[in-house]
Amino acid sequence: MIERPPQMTLPLGILSAAILFFGSPAPVAAAEDYPSRPIRLIVPFAPGGGTDMVARVIAPKLSERLGGTSVIVDNRGGAGAIIGTAMAAKATPDGYTLLLCDTAHTIQPVLQKLEYDPVKSFSLIASLVTGDSMLVSPASVPANTLQEFIALAKQKPGQLVAGTAGAGSSGHMALELFRVMAGIDLIMVHYKGAGAATIDLLGGTVHISNVTIQAAVPHLKSGRLRALGVGGLKRSALLPDVPTVSESGLTGYLSTGWRGLMGPAGMPAPITGRLTREVKAILASDDVKKHFLNNAMEIDYRDPNEFAVFIANEIKRWSGVVRKANISLETQK
Repeated sequence: MIERPPQMTLPLGILSAAILFFGSPAPVAAAEDYPSRPIRLIVPFAPGGGTDMVARVIAPKLSERLGGTSVIVDNRGGAGAIIGTAMAAKATPDGYTLLLCDTAHTIQPVLQKLEYDPVKSFSLIASLVTGDSMLVSPASVPANTLQEFIALAKQKPGQLVAGTAGAGSSGHMALELFRVMAGIDLIMVHYKGAGAATIDLLGGTVHISNVTIQAAVPHLKSGRLRALGVGGLKRSALLPDVPTVSESGLTGYLSTGWRGLMGPAGMPAPITGRLTREVKAILASDDVKKHFLNNAMEIDYRDPNEFAVFIANEIKRWSGVVRKANISLETQK
């Protein structure tokens, strides 16, 4: 019989210290050195929309608070935010790839099976802002009010075009909700971002769209677009003369947008924690608050745990809208 050498047993304290020392130096070192190179901030939409604007406000502020490390906005639009969001979910969870998500993050999961989970596939950092959107039409459309547009759509069923920033985007859902509540038939045309949809809206080939108030104001002032109704339950301070969709006859209509920051699942807790603290400080600054208020957005900070609860509630809310509107992405292609 072969004798085995006696096994040496280490005291628990020494064993724990050894595990900590040999088992986790990389994450600790990574967190201590973070950031040591540029950070990519993915925006899952094309340039020109409200989500892109939020990213371009947050990025330089975050860069300042991270000691001057570049935070580069990377627009990856398409498929109602799925393309850019999937890229972020698959990225190395080292804090050097972040995602600026919006309402579409809680809409797509109720429309189709995704290769990522809206919560489990990400390290949540913080929610950022909320803001109302509005229904607008080009000045060439012979309808001065929401009720006149509804009447026109009923006279021309299936002939008026609604332009969105992508199938499953917040704008798409706002328009579907409007379509159902108004009892009208619209042709949904999906673009690769709000900017592209706005171009055709201004050109008159799109007859109605849902855009952020910030994006609409310049075109309303120039007379190229006409305001039909604000999506929130109260009028916008920027456009006090524009009624809400709800008070214009579609009682209870609600479509507001939110934006938040997250990274791939598995990011080291020290890095996630630092980003959460830095974002909270950025949102507390008076100049950032003022900038967002001037663009019809309000600070709406939530920490990672609160953000996770919020996302779950939003998914539940949009599930009800999808069910009520009987929306299927198969019919949107």
